[in-house]
Amino acid sequence: MSTLWDTTGTEVVKALGAARRNGAAVTSGLALTFVVVAEEKQVEMAEKAATTAAAMHPCRLVMVVRRENTAPTPRLDAEVSVGGRLGPGEAVQLRMYGRLALHAESVVLPLLAPDAPVVTWWPGRAPERLATDGLGVLAERRVTDCAVHDNALEALRIRATDYAPGDTDLAWTRITSWRSMLAAAVDSAGSPGSPSVAVAGGEVYGRPDSASAALLAGWLSSRLFTRVKVVQPDGGAPHENGQPDAAGISGVRLDLDGADPIYIHHRGGVGVVSRAGRPDSTAALAEREIGELLGEELRRLDADELYCEALAAATGTSGLGGRAPTRSLIWEDPATSEDKAPLGTAAEAKAIGRSKK
Repeated sequence: MSTLWDTTGTEVVKALGAARRNGAAVTSGLALTFVVVAEEKQVEMAEKAATTAAAMHPCRLVMVVRRENTAPTPRLDAEVSVGGRLGPGEAVQLRMYGRLALHAESVVLPLLAPDAPVVTWWPGRAPERLATDGLGVLAERRVTDCAVHDNALEALRIRATDYAPGDTDLAWTRITSWRSMLAAAVDSAGSPGSPSVAVAGGEVYGRPDSASAALLAGWLSSRLFTRVKVVQPDGGAPHENGQPDAAGISGVRLDLDGADPIYIHHRGGVGVVSRAGRPDSTAALAEREIGELLGEELRRLDADELYCEALAAATGTSGLGGRAPTRSLIWEDPATSEDKAPLGTAAEAKAIGRSKK
């Protein structure tokens, strides 16, 4: 591991090259560059999660910690390692001070793995417009988390307003197990004489302020072509006595056409599927760490169309799938709070950065 104090981007690139040679790292084996944009108070959590995700996928991890962008003197500190505490692959941690923090992409661009896609994750509150952060503009995939906001539903609406193909949110990733369980429950709902059933509607039981519950209802709405709402359970029926999971979902009811409904409720990390005349069945709905959620998102590097449809249905926003997949940088100076004209596309920025290597 190499630690550089008050250094430059050029020195960081040299240190990474030296670390790769000493560690016998092979750049051609990298599947992506994983960029993490964190504040100092989020570093410990972000390091743990990013290290877990990096262990699942061969990637170059670049962690950007923005500190004191009002400091009078720009400064860059860096830590470079291969196979160190930040995972088995190549890792660079950058701490930026002063106005350098507003131009983090200028330091990160030369560090991108050649000919590999870029995924950017904000562990904390992401910008309302991701195009105002150059580290989001240069990425093919952008990962946010509405759950860290005080008003998760408002954050979800902001994500819909700003959506571009390639965006995703960990509130969506948290309901993967729910979606799998619901699909399996419907597949097994038929009888020998009628192997397939039609789902006419349903309800999601959960906290009304849960972004994950809203996305689950949106996903069901987009799949069933009918409105599915989030309802706060009052415990009036046995199936409403589920315990809210970490995402704020306690259960789901699916109304079948001409048959008894299916109830799924969460209790103690287990999902229980109930239906009249049939024995209950169970499946795991255990809470997953953020690193595991990120590992799932890093498996796919194309646009998530199901998330797009669920987000559109959950927020009532149309036309999300037809938007351009690239963003143009919008310069915002905190000192003036005035928006400037776009400064180029992500593809142009990446090409410029790689030409400097």
